[in-house]
Amino acid sequence: MPHEPDARSGAPRDGGRPKKAPRRTAERILEVTLELFNRFGEPNVSTTLISAEMKISPGNLYYHYPAKDQLINGLADRYERTLAEILDGAEGVENVEDAWLLLHLLFELIWTYRFLYRDLNDLLSKNRRLETHFQAVLQRKSRAMAALLAGLARGGAARLTREAAAPMATAMVVVLTYWLSYEYVRDPRHALEPENSAAALGRGAYHVLALLLPLLDEASRAHLQHLAAAYLPAGETGR
Repeated sequence: MPHEPDARSGAPRDGGRPKKAPRRTAERILEVTLELFNRFGEPNVSTTLISAEMKISPGNLYYHYPAKDQLINGLADRYERTLAEILDGAEGVENVEDAWLLLHLLFELIWTYRFLYRDLNDLLSKNRRLETHFQAVLQRKSRAMAALLAGLARGGAARLTREAAAPMATAMVVVLTYWLSYEYVRDPRHALEPENSAAALGRGAYHVLALLLPLLDEASRAHLQHLAAAYLPAGETGR
């Protein structure tokens, strides 16, 4: 039976207050946390810093995320959802340009959640849920790289035996997963700054696909070098 409205306010007389519109506080907390984790590294960001950055009380933050691991898991869930959408595109890859686009989308996503990759070993050692989820992430990446290789072979861009496909897919996943760590070691002070993202992403995409250079046909090899030249100095592509 409908509640009678309060004569003064028009609100339902149900013993409570009028319902509030859904709040975006929880989502905003994740957005600010991601920014801080990416800027300073997850181990260097406390919940106190997050609440101060948002200008909310620690209690308000705790209401939405009672533990720091819940913030990490919330961001990891976001990452995994988008990753699954991108990896689904591997089934449609049949040439080098398609593969280049897919790798760029993957590296852009990794860049967006780069704290996960920069602090990966530390995060996995402390967070059991993230540990098991990242094992599944690696499996999904491996299946996607295997689909990418099968597509390149099907489209005639690469010659690859079935025996060689599995270790090649694994090698591609290793480079894909640890590329930002390599960039960070190369230049710890500047590698993960936003102004360096385009070069870092371009190098990563190129070096994953460069594993295939001996297997690509001449036209595909030349096209890969052409695509990479837009991002990398000539010496980095071997041209």
